[in-house]
Amino acid sequence: MKKTVLECRNVSKRIRGKYLIKDVTFHVEKGVICGLLGPNGAGKTTLIRMLTGLIRPTKGDVFIQNQSVGTMRELALKNVGAIVESPIFFPYMTGRDNLRNLARLHGLSKSEISKKVKEVLEIVGLETRADEKVRTYSLGMKQRLGIAQSLLGNPELLILDEPANGLDPMGMRELRELILTLKNRYGKTILISSHLLDELQKICDQILIIREGELVWKGKLDQEKDLEELFIELVSQ
Repeated sequence: MKKTVLECRNVSKRIRGKYLIKDVTFHVEKGVICGLLGPNGAGKTTLIRMLTGLIRPTKGDVFIQNQSVGTMRELALKNVGAIVESPIFFPYMTGRDNLRNLARLHGLSKSEISKKVKEVLEIVGLETRADEKVRTYSLGMKQRLGIAQSLLGNPELLILDEPANGLDPMGMRELRELILTLKNRYGKTILISSHLLDELQKICDQILIIREGELVWKGKLDQEKDLEELFIELVSQ
């Protein structure tokens, strides 16, 4: 039996009497790429904010590596690297220096910081551009730098919120290849939210679809079934 890395148990979020997320339950096993889908306003970002500890559920709990985000927040979130919305860096600093600053938050020594920054730059394919200022980076490079940032703490779970937004076809292809590398070579478990159904169909093992805050479909992705058709069928009911 595969180990469960992320588990969401009856999670709800209610604000001013309205449920943004209602009784959502699912789990993601180790080494799986899980796609999170839903129309605008369905509650995807609210759910991701609860998974990453940015907001607390009204009811239910999130478990990462069997640690409760509600009661053992710091311990649980040590196992998570995330990009929620667009990654933000100092544009006047180099990619390497941005990562060095962020690596200090993980309590690494000076030598450990240099080693870890070099390692994550190589993983995301930015080692040759690491000493150029971030303002010279393309959007795709900034997204890869964001993923490098999320890897600094060596997390078991990566949560990526709309990482392909605004990317050109080349940038999307590079991102897709990187995500598959993180799964296949480094054994990462990845939850990815996106509107790009074709891209998710190419990389995901499992799909979650939410509509009006409720989980309406979860399961393994059948490559024979068109994801766009499944999505439209479920969200238009």
